[in-house]
Amino acid sequence: MLPETGGTVAVPQPSSGSAGTAAESGAGRAVQLPHPQDSIPLCANCGTAVPLAYCGNCGQRRGAEVHSLWHFAREATEDLTHADSRLWRTLAGLMFRPGFLTCEFLAGHRARYLPPLRLYLVLSVVFFLVIGALPQETRVVRVSTKLDTSTVTVAPVQSIDLTPRPGETPQQTQQRVCDPHFNGPAKSFMSPLLRKGCHAMVQDGGRNIREVFLHNAPRAMFLFLPVLAIVMRGMYWRPRRYYVEHLLFFIHNHAFAFLLLTLLALLTQVLPESAGDTLTLTAWLYIPYYLFVAMRRVYRQGRARTAAKLIVLSFAYLIGLALTIGLIGVYSVWTS
Repeated sequence: MLPETGGTVAVPQPSSGSAGTAAESGAGRAVQLPHPQDSIPLCANCGTAVPLAYCGNCGQRRGAEVHSLWHFAREATEDLTHADSRLWRTLAGLMFRPGFLTCEFLAGHRARYLPPLRLYLVLSVVFFLVIGALPQETRVVRVSTKLDTSTVTVAPVQSIDLTPRPGETPQQTQQRVCDPHFNGPAKSFMSPLLRKGCHAMVQDGGRNIREVFLHNAPRAMFLFLPVLAIVMRGMYWRPRRYYVEHLLFFIHNHAFAFLLLTLLALLTQVLPESAGDTLTLTAWLYIPYYLFVAMRRVYRQGRARTAAKLIVLSFAYLIGLALTIGLIGVYSVWTS
């Protein structure tokens, strides 16, 4: 048997009746066997032996040097289609298979998909960048509230023209439109804040406040996820699950929402108005259906119980989202 790690071995010579030299008639000759690693290519990045397609030390793919334009084009095409196939696999699963990525991650099937946290962060940033880049119609609204011990009434919302009238100075425009009739809680704090925000809207069309809002919204939404996970843990306390499982569920579902709303925002810019309205309605109906299916797939409970928990979760989500958006708005006006 030949040694596995190289070395020297004596190879016997066959006997022959013919005459030969003394060296040829010896008992054998020493042969140096090649080491198995001598035939394994080394990683061009770190010098480690790479028996497979990727280096086990640094992760770089093994490949020949690029010497021609055709080779370069082929490498680039493979990078976009084959090597990054987990991107398309992740996005397809996220859009059309509710709860699938969460189940795959919990089952340990993780290498073929993008990491959940990275996926969420990228899609959230893309969403707010797209929303910030699209043209928006800026309007100032006047809301009048009346608060007593039993009811809160809100007057009809009026759209106010920000364009200065003939002969009107910017200061006069501010005085005309920036008169927030707020009689709700914390009036002494909210009234000056609303007036400040209105003045900023008149001066620059609200661009500064909008930029601050879009800058802080991704962070606030990310902080909103752990609160939702607490609500979900309270509803699914038996069988017991880890808190991070609920957090992972919301990370994937919020990533889906960001992806869907980004596509919706882009498509409604190019589609006719009627088609855009139909697409918008379909998208907003798809979101609760998606969440319902995702809850059933991940938590494996019946339709009636899942529907009841979805209603509770929806109320908690809407209240939490309204508070989050309100806090972002107050902070944006305060720091603008």
